[in-house]
Amino acid sequence: MAGMRALPALVFCTTSLFAQSTDFDVLILGGRVVDGAGSGWYYADVGIRGDSIAAIGPLAGRSAKLRIEAKGLIVAPGFIDIHTHSRLGILERPAAENYLRQGVTTLIEGNDGSSPLPISAFFDTLGKVPIAVNFATFVGQGTVRQEVMGTVARKPTPPEIDRMKGLVEQAMKDGALGLSTGLFYVPGNYSTTDEVIQLAKVAGRMGGMHISHMRDEAANVMDSVAETVRIGEEGGLPTQVTHHKIIGSATWGRSAQTLALIEAARARGVDATIDAYPYTASSTGTAALFPQLSLEGGRPALLERLKAPERRLQIKAAIVHRLMNDRGAGDPKNVVMASCGFDHKLDGKSLADITRERGVPVTMENAAETAIDIQTKGGCSAVYHAISEQDVEQILKYQFTMIASDGGIPAFGEGVPHPRSYGTFARVLGRYVRERKTITLEDAIRKMSGLPATRLRFLDRGILRPGMKADVVVFDQAVVGDRADFAKPHQYAVGFQWVIVNGEPVLANGELTPVRPGRILYGPSKTH
Repeated sequence: MAGMRALPALVFCTTSLFAQSTDFDVLILGGRVVDGAGSGWYYADVGIRGDSIAAIGPLAGRSAKLRIEAKGLIVAPGFIDIHTHSRLGILERPAAENYLRQGVTTLIEGNDGSSPLPISAFFDTLGKVPIAVNFATFVGQGTVRQEVMGTVARKPTPPEIDRMKGLVEQAMKDGALGLSTGLFYVPGNYSTTDEVIQLAKVAGRMGGMHISHMRDEAANVMDSVAETVRIGEEGGLPTQVTHHKIIGSATWGRSAQTLALIEAARARGVDATIDAYPYTASSTGTAALFPQLSLEGGRPALLERLKAPERRLQIKAAIVHRLMNDRGAGDPKNVVMASCGFDHKLDGKSLADITRERGVPVTMENAAETAIDIQTKGGCSAVYHAISEQDVEQILKYQFTMIASDGGIPAFGEGVPHPRSYGTFARVLGRYVRERKTITLEDAIRKMSGLPATRLRFLDRGILRPGMKADVVVFDQAVVGDRADFAKPHQYAVGFQWVIVNGEPVLANGELTPVRPGRILYGPSKTH
């Protein structure tokens, strides 16, 4: 791969040695070991036997079936992406190459309140597909609510609450890691905090955690962080602000205050943490521009509301407000279509571009009308440029922030998706470690491996120690980086030479191998 330093050819044992017993299946020699726990790097060899790390130390004189020369390279634990939307992509593209080339060896699904249900059925399907990476999931509160109540905006009845609690309990028994909420999205947005806490208590007593796309990441971000903390505090379980960001120029700079809220919660004993991605743009559907109550009942109900002139004006005014003060950051050009199923000619065009093509001036009101037209035709996924670099760096530096992509496994070349699916982890290592020195290499690796492993109770992964599972990456810190950008997102990251999952190389000398050793990882209450 261009820009990558070639490693020496593989050194295998001779046939006569294969007939004898060897010390290791894989021996990684001479690399700088960054262990994932935050400790300073050190030179050592890493020996792997079966699916586990067997030894770390001076091992050059020992025998191995595969010897990897790693002099001048970093040897680290495989990265754990605690926030992905990969459940469809992993079935269609089980190699997950976009993640492997960033060093990611474990994908976590079920975020933003949306998950498979029942989880057991999804795992049954996934278990029939050999996958290259490990995979786990949360259960989504929004999915559970929709299963019981549909998309109505009302409080649940006591029997409905009981049904939802039963679904969460069953999901935990099926292997869910905990409860995710998407309180910005329908139908999670229709839930009160107390309703969520009742479900969180179920997940908490079964050893799970709570992870939340908060109710608001713009003007009301402080209240939303406080709500996320409260769910953990009163629900009796760890709680996490996921893909933490500060949206809208009027709100920029408030990361100092939100982090202070998290720190204060931790000081009084609440197990509160954060994850974030290293970009100044977010991505979600164009429905994010609409007031949530206008979306109750789905697209047919929205179409009916838009037929009423007064209601249409109210919806339009709310969209204008969000374009000015929220995800539009004051300009329709900041909203760019990623993929429009009803018309892929719109992919890559901004709301300003599309408004102009409609033959009208690019005003906020006209852009809102364009957004309404797009949503009534089925909506698009979009990229929203509304975050400041200062807040990104402030959040990345926080001690209890993990790295997460919020990405998926896209079909290579289709649409113009957010580049985070291809570049998140490599971007942190290249831009924020090597170039900007925002965080140290050791801390970056900890935020990608040891910290999320501990958070998810994957106690046999995330750190390089004898006895731990052999999810290991080898990369060149001098060249590692993202190549995907917002204009051309379908570009793989560079710098990763080796990615080993459960002891087997899935990326070898920068080339994808045919092995698929990934496993389903289950939560703490999995029953058999």
